This record gives sequence, C-alpha cells and structure tokens, in this order.
Amino acid sequence: MHADPPLSLYSRHVLRGDGPVAGRVVVEGERIARFEPAARPAADDVDLGASWLMPGVVDTHVHINEPGRTAWEGFVTATSAAALGGVTTLADMPLNSDPVTTSLAALEAKIAAAAGKLRVDCALWGGVVPGNTAELKPMVERGIRGFKCFTCHSGIDDFPQVEEKHLLGAMPVLRDLGRPLLVHAELELPLRAAAHGDVRDYQTYLHSRPPEWEDAAVAMMIDLCRRTGCRVHIVHLSSAGALPLLKAAKAEGLPITAETCPHYLCLTAEDIPPGATEFKCAPPIREGHNRDRLWAALADGTLDFVVTDHSPCIPSLKLPETGDFMQAWGGIASLQLGLASVATEARRRGFDIARVSRWMTAGPAALLGWHDHGAISAGARADLVAWDPDAAFEVIGAKLAHRHPTTPYAGRRLNGVVQHVWLRGRPVVRDGALLGEPAGRLLLG
Repeated sequence: MHADPPLSLYSRHVLRGDGPVAGRVVVEGERIARFEPAARPAADDVDLGASWLMPGVVDTHVHINEPGRTAWEGFVTATSAAALGGVTTLADMPLNSDPVTTSLAALEAKIAAAAGKLRVDCALWGGVVPGNTAELKPMVERGIRGFKCFTCHSGIDDFPQVEEKHLLGAMPVLRDLGRPLLVHAELELPLRAAAHGDVRDYQTYLHSRPPEWEDAAVAMMIDLCRRTGCRVHIVHLSSAGALPLLKAAKAEGLPITAETCPHYLCLTAEDIPPGATEFKCAPPIREGHNRDRLWAALADGTLDFVVTDHSPCIPSLKLPETGDFMQAWGGIASLQLGLASVATEARRRGFDIARVSRWMTAGPAALLGWHDHGAISAGARADLVAWDPDAAFEVIGAKLAHRHPTTPYAGRRLNGVVQHVWLRGRPVVRDGALLGEPAGRLLLG
C-alpha cells in the first residue's frame, strides 16, 4: 500500500494565531506537516482562490439520538449535516438515544450503532444519573471523554435528574478519572408568580424558566467544584446573571468552564413570533440585552466557546398545529448552521473571523482534552475547512442534511459558505457537496 502524496493547500487567508496570513498548508498523511508563508501559489498547490482556510469546527454538544430514536436524527444525517457545515469533529450527548448512555452496556450499543455511518469523527459523552456511579470507570476505560448530568428534568424519564447527594458521590470519581462533568444547570425553584398567559406567546414560556434557575444551579456547581476538585463544565449557558459567578470562580482558580450556543447569540426573545415553537429550547432564548452580555463574556473569556446543542425531534413534537410553547418539545436544530450563524452575528458586532474560529475549534476541543485539534500548525490533525465568510445564502430547511427541516433559522440570510472540507487530510466535502462513503471514526480513549 502506497502512502498518499502530500497535499498542499494555498490560501490568501489562512487562519493562524490572531489573524489570516497568505501561505500554503502542507499535509502529509493525517496531519499538518508545516505552514509556509507565501505571497502566491506554487504550481503544485491547490489554490483555494478567495476562500479562507481554517481548522475544522469542533462541536461538543450534539444530540444524535441513535440508537433508538432515529426518527428524530441519526449518525448518517447528523454527521452529513456536520460535514456540510464545516464540522470535522463532534461529541454525541448521552440522550436522547434509547438506551441512554449511562452504562457500559448502553455504550456498547452506541458504538455498534455508529459503525460505518460517520462522515466526521465523533467522540462520546456518557451520563451521570442517580445510581450509576459504578458504571463511570468502565465507561471511561472504554473511551468516554466525560459525563453529562441534569440538575432539572431532562425531558425524558429514562435520564433522571441528579441532586447534590448524587453529585457528591460521582464527582470525586470523575476527578480521579480525569474526566469533566458537563452540567445542564437549571434548578427548578418556585416561580415568583405562576406562569400564565397565552401558550402561543413566547413570553409565557420564557417566564416559566427564569434566569434565576440557571444562576442558582451555576452557584451550586461552583460550590461542588470547589468541594470536590472535579472539573465542571456548564453547558448551553443562556443567563447573563450567572456570568459574574463564573468570572469569580475562574479568578479563584477553580477548574470550571462554560459554553453558550448560536441561538443565544443570534436570536432574541423579542423577535420570536406567536406559535413559533421551532424556537423553543431549554434554557430559553432570552432578551436582547441578555444576548449582548453573552457576547461580552465571550470576548473577555468568561465564556469559553460556542457549540450548537443540536437537539432535533420529529416535527410533530413541536406541535405546529397549536403552537403551544408550554407543551412542545424543546430543542434547536442547527448543526449545519453553527459556523455561519455565529460568524454572521460576530461580524455585525465587530468581531473578526479569527475569534470565531477559536471559539468554535480550539475551545471545544480543549474540553475533550485534545490539543491537536483547532490549529493550523505542524503536528495538528489535518481537519480543515475552506469557506467564504463573505458569501451569503438563505437558509432553506428542506435543503439541510439534518433528518428534518425544522429550524428557527429558516428564511434567514447568513454569511459563510462552506466549500471544501478535509478530514484527517482526506476530502469529505467538495464544492459544497458530500464526497464518497462515510469515513469518520469514533474517537474513543
């Protein structure tokens, strides 16, 4: 068997460090061999023209739902959407598959279900639920990168929420295993006033999940992080009220990080139409002034990165006939649109593409403990995306590769067209179309 010849990609905008530079990226095998500054392409370079070249996006918050709920999503459709959106590595959440990934046996079922279906590389998260502490070490030994828990109802009964007593049992185990605990941080506290009003009015739903629920849960997790020494990661933060708590915890030196999502950065409660349940998620999309503070927290490092929390369902579960926000399934479908949506809003706010790249590549890769992702440098994985941040497109749900077309971004005009994608040096997207058979791997260990 002969090794593939080196691949030399030339771009006038290679995203390295703090900004774009002209040059060629030389790939040998599955890794980047070197970067060579150059004012113009050589004869044997692949000239990417006006396209920018950046590391592949790493999305550590994706609900693929396979096995068991493939009517909602699945490995084939999810990883196809990921590749077309510039995502080269993702991490699958332990729900809403059936079985949920809270035991070694369930993990084996997940591994078997993924075989031969991945168009991008995929890591796996496990789950912490009451009574499964003994399963954590065997799951890590099989390749789980970390564990997710809910401090409120998860939405499905087979993934029950945890209380402080459960976490005090699991967190020292995870600390000793060197794995992070990912936390859906909401505590269902009594509401100041009962939720009421028109169920088609988004404000009714927003009132039912106030920011104080997130703030209280984040405070609890900071305390548990301090007491146990377990690394804690807050997923999909939407409440700006928790930001001062996180900032202080980081200043204290606690091992805690936090992410936010495109829908909290790009959408606002004020703009959600009556009955538009495709916008429903938990925690909820909040007001514009809250969104401004999330962007500021990304800029100052209080928030560490951006991932999609792609959480699709069968369209009927969104109850489009009634538009009932209180009863519709909560989850945003956006895996293919994460890079474009964040880049579009970032540009409007004066943030450059280099920042967007760091927030969506090296940042989430660090949560997985991988430092050879998210950089264009010698020795890094040759996961690369050529895209045009200036080109615009209209989001048409039926043209997305997700299992279903339902998305709150439908009809929006976004900037950032992904043209070519390389996974470990091999082309998987060319001219915006998928290439060949699925060649992604499960990244276990």
